[in-house]
Amino acid sequence: MSLIPSLLGNRSILDPFSSDIWAPFGSNNEVSTFANARVDWKETPEAHVFKADLPGLKKEEVKVEVEEGRVLHISGERSVEKEDKNEKWHRVERGSGKFQRKFWLPENAKIDEVKASMENGVLTVTVPKVPEKKPEVKTIQISG
Repeated sequence: MSLIPSLLGNRSILDPFSSDIWAPFGSNNEVSTFANARVDWKETPEAHVFKADLPGLKKEEVKVEVEEGRVLHISGERSVEKEDKNEKWHRVERGSGKFQRKFWLPENAKIDEVKASMENGVLTVTVPKVPEKKPEVKTIQISG
């Protein structure tokens, strides 16, 4: 959840965590409502950690990429269950179709060391950070 207030209902042009970062006024028709897969982003002293809830998906159905140097792209597709002629559906509420989320990574991200894992329907993407250089302090002797 972004802490930046929304300007356009539930999205904001200024929100770098928006799922619609490239199309803030409209979405791609190929991307379903499942596109709003919830993602948490936390920063630790060592890394940026993304956790996405993707229940029912296998790791083979999810793709994690870094585009254009610093854009983390999480995408995939949940297939519609096949109908059997002897079955009668009473309700279908689970989303299906394609999904995608994109995040601008900060300058301190080590793009070459990104790791992803999936367990119990939760995708975890870890982006290590470049260690912050502490300014060198040199003590000067005062004469006199």
